Amino acid sequence: MDNQETCALLSIAYFAPVQYYTKLINYPHIYIEFCENYVKQSYRNRTVILAANGPLQLTLPIVDGPRAKGPIRDQLLSYDFPWQQMHWRGISSAYNNSPFFEYYADDLAPYFQKKRWKYLTDFNIEVQQAVLKAINFDALVKYTDEYIPVDQVSGIMDDFRYIIHPKPQRQIEDKHFFPVRYVQVFHEKWGFVPNLSILDLLFNEGPESISYLRSCIR
Repeated sequence: MDNQETCALLSIAYFAPVQYYTKLINYPHIYIEFCENYVKQSYRNRTVILAANGPLQLTLPIVDGPRAKGPIRDQLLSYDFPWQQMHWRGISSAYNNSPFFEYYADDLAPYFQKKRWKYLTDFNIEVQQAVLKAINFDALVKYTDEYIPVDQVSGIMDDFRYIIHPKPQRQIEDKHFFPVRYVQVFHEKWGFVPNLSILDLLFNEGPESISYLRSCIR
């Protein structure tokens, strides 16, 4: 696949899955959608890690919850319950015994401590930048200033906003993503679980994460 002139169009995401990061490293130009209406039950405010009891969804609470609507850039994070503490506890419990948890924990823990972010988009942008720094990759990322309808996406832009989805019935085949096995913390219990949060890859593969991402691209 020749992406020298092609752009990727992605949604924002909370510690996006491996598939999402293969797009970030494979396209010379990335646009992230800032003007769409909020899409519920998507990676925009959730991530999936592998815990002792199997895949575990961690969800960022949005003000108005299930009733939230309007532009994604206007969605406010809710702090009605201590989700930061709960998410970090879940992540720590799942990956404390992984090879590289201690290596990255100090850089990621501050996102789950006292600082509060007002907007969902701001928080997701910052954690994405932290992950890109951790895998030592500098992606050229821009943000849309108007919504691009699906049927009006340019021919030089590949649109992944709605095909990378946590629900299997909502996923669309991606012929350029082939997840390769790597050793996960609970592989003896659950076998290999593909396309989890980038956190799963980072804590298990560490500095080899970028090489792994490239190996999944066809």
